[in-house]
Amino acid sequence: MTENESEKQDFRLELAQQVFLFKSTDIAGVDKAKLQAQILQTIFSKGLAPYYEHLCGELGWELQQGKLQEMQASNAKQLEELAAKIKDAEENLGETEVRDALAAKAAFLGSIGDREGAAAAYSDTESKTASGAAKADMVFAQIRLAILYQDWHGVKKLLAHAKTICEAGGDWEHKNKLKVYEGVAAMYSRDFKRAAELLLDSIQTFTTSELFTYTSCVTYAVAASLVSLDRVALKERVVDSPEIRSVIGHVPALESCLNALHDCNYREFFRSLLGVIDIIRADMYTHPHVRYYMREVRLVAYNQFLESYKSVTLESMATAFDVGLPFLDTEVADFICAGRISAKIDKVAGIIETKRPDAKNALYLEAIKRGDLLLNRVQKLSRVIDVD
Repeated sequence: MTENESEKQDFRLELAQQVFLFKSTDIAGVDKAKLQAQILQTIFSKGLAPYYEHLCGELGWELQQGKLQEMQASNAKQLEELAAKIKDAEENLGETEVRDALAAKAAFLGSIGDREGAAAAYSDTESKTASGAAKADMVFAQIRLAILYQDWHGVKKLLAHAKTICEAGGDWEHKNKLKVYEGVAAMYSRDFKRAAELLLDSIQTFTTSELFTYTSCVTYAVAASLVSLDRVALKERVVDSPEIRSVIGHVPALESCLNALHDCNYREFFRSLLGVIDIIRADMYTHPHVRYYMREVRLVAYNQFLESYKSVTLESMATAFDVGLPFLDTEVADFICAGRISAKIDKVAGIIETKRPDAKNALYLEAIKRGDLLLNRVQKLSRVIDVD
């Protein structure tokens, strides 16, 4: 699927991204005045009266009472028309028409940002809906509304509900859609490993263009994979993936970063990483984790580099990464102290000596540790229970 073939992104998510950019203080090149005008234009043209009140309270904008009353009047008129259609369907038509009328009301309330009203309307509609696919679509719509309000606790609850629906009677397409929604939530929750698995599984059958474009899905999948997949899995699932290769050229920094890491070109990797960080910083789903991501992706590169050596000089490693020696020394030492890199630094000789962990010995020590823990628990239990 290409971007031209996909449906348009939900305007509420475009609006959420614009609001995020307006609130951010660490993203360069953002014209706040122009962005505010675009946000207000969308709100006024779409009649998002409830969200307008919420946003003005959150950002301290002056509430334009005339505009608010105009939107409220227009919304009230449309709700009256929808209520009349529901009444007519209940009195003169069948269950299918009643359900369709209720669904139209729920969709309208969601489109104007009325969270409480939409939740109640969707609940009424779901109670009269037999199709698992239709139920899942309603939950997905509520998830997008929750993202508009940045209510991620609500997103997680709705995802659990959507999963129950899909497991009970969802079709193949909606189960794949659910993976993308879960991938977004995992990414926002800093679970990049789960996000990578879910998004990579969805790339071949991507149909969730209401969330973001196909190129965006690939961008998220590759970015998450860089910090969560080992080199073999990265090559198999990302570097050699025809779906990813067909669109990653639209994101040059990410393509260069991926190829440089796989090819062990660490100088180019660090240079292109700056562009990837800019992408992550400017995205509402990944922005909260930009510092964590920078640290984790550098750790991946350091471990991959050191894996090839029993010992290497700090100077040659700094040269390979094109960074200063003091910076490399400090950062690698921090990772070693945190147990993230199996090595030790000999400052006198100016070298890093790697330690190859013995897998069998590690499993033996883990078994001993767990056995001791189990014995301690049994002893504690025996004190309060008659074991005779």
